[in-house]
Amino acid sequence: MSDDVPISAARKWAITFSVMLVTVTQILDTSVTNVALPHMQGALSAGVEEVAWVLTSYLAANAIVIPATGWLTSVFGRTRFFVICTVVFTVSSFLSGIAPNLEFLVLARVLQGLGGGPIIPMSQAIMWEIFPLAQRGTAMAVWGIGIMMGPIFGPTVGGWLAQNWSWRWIFYINLPIGLLGLFMVSAFLFDSPHHKRPGRVDVLGLVLMVVGFGCLQLLLDRGEREDWFDSAWITGLGVVAVCALAAFLVRELSVREPILDLGVFQDRNFTLGTGVIAVAILAFYSSMLLLALYTQKVLGYDAWTSGLVLAPGGVGNMISLIISGRLVARMDQRALLALGCVLNALALFAMSNLTLGIDYWSLAWPRFVQGVGMGFIFVPLTTLALATVRKDRLSNATAAYNVIRNLGGSVGVALATTMLSRRSQYHQTTLVGHVNVWSPETAARLRDWTELFAAQGADSFTAERRALAMLYRSTLTQAQVLAYADEFWLYAILFLVVLVLVPFMRRVHAEPVDSAAPGRARVAVGD
Repeated sequence: MSDDVPISAARKWAITFSVMLVTVTQILDTSVTNVALPHMQGALSAGVEEVAWVLTSYLAANAIVIPATGWLTSVFGRTRFFVICTVVFTVSSFLSGIAPNLEFLVLARVLQGLGGGPIIPMSQAIMWEIFPLAQRGTAMAVWGIGIMMGPIFGPTVGGWLAQNWSWRWIFYINLPIGLLGLFMVSAFLFDSPHHKRPGRVDVLGLVLMVVGFGCLQLLLDRGEREDWFDSAWITGLGVVAVCALAAFLVRELSVREPILDLGVFQDRNFTLGTGVIAVAILAFYSSMLLLALYTQKVLGYDAWTSGLVLAPGGVGNMISLIISGRLVARMDQRALLALGCVLNALALFAMSNLTLGIDYWSLAWPRFVQGVGMGFIFVPLTTLALATVRKDRLSNATAAYNVIRNLGGSVGVALATTMLSRRSQYHQTTLVGHVNVWSPETAARLRDWTELFAAQGADSFTAERRALAMLYRSTLTQAQVLAYADEFWLYAILFLVVLVLVPFMRRVHAEPVDSAAPGRARVAVGD
């Protein structure tokens, strides 16, 4: 199908629904696995460190294949490669579900990561090509609802399936959706008229990419568990990742047909857009992880109730995606993006006011506001970043965009867990240094606890020891609360920092420059 042949509106939306269906499955699978790990651990007789490879193997495979998405699309053709990815993802989901042991499951997850990784960047490139600029906002909003729902509802769905059925069903549910998506993609999708098959394979670049991104993902995922660079293994991964990625960049800038064309970063909007999405996803994923940990570890919520705290974010996100999708072609996208950043900052500032007695709505309302804010970031930012990229470079650009996006998410999770540990230790030291057993308040609290334990049958010495232990435990809990508050405050500041970049982006107008350049959009430099 060429540019001269119009695509009917029905077929455009059929393609959108097809790729969204497969994308939602991939996103859900990324998030539902986390809550099912304890069930897998028991069923497969694996240790905590061993079962963590179920997550790590998938993320590492994603990190390896996503940078090569544009190149692989040009090698196989868009339709064939999308079908291959869907088949690999669906078959590996079945293999994951029937896995008899941990080794088999990890291998199946590697296949799943290789099949699922290219789906998001390919979906973005497909919709960006088939819709004119005036309709892209609506299309990306519809697709984005699926993208943002996965991390929000995935843990709840995964927890319910693992608890009521079996952990194997978190993989089995992919089968009917994957088969339906495969049928629809085969029926409606077509190859890009801008497809250009590469003349040669850059083997060295491919090897450097696999080694570099694979080691970097492993470093980010395993760093906190291994105490970062105090571990020789993590240090080795860091050295290999830096050397391989540096060599990869040099190679891609010098070779005629690179695996990942870095020329797209010459576009100002694309470069700034990738920077903004990295920071936004870092703060968003980190805050969502922290809120889930706070509700379960500190407040004692179960997985289902914790999921209900996160759920309002999905509702707010759905509302704002629909609104921003209709507004993005009619007004300055930078204004929508700035609004999204401000809403996220306000929500995170509200989340930083944590207490041990905080109620459900004091957490749910900021999550709702944050969800609204992310919808006003996702659609206008994607429009600003990709609208001025040539159509023949779209597959490569969306791959690079998602490499940075995934890197931001991985860094965010690693940063959140590391800072939580470090700040808890800092506040613990500070609080313990200010505890004075001779102060009236402390003495009264110790006396109350001592009397409580004595009433339960403990002797005087044991009751006093238990009272001191309760005082220490209370201090640790308060230190954790302060650490969570520090992190929410930091991520709020990050969203305000992003605002500085917004004016440097160029507004995108819906009218094409001329008929000779159908893939280009007229832009105006922002004030």
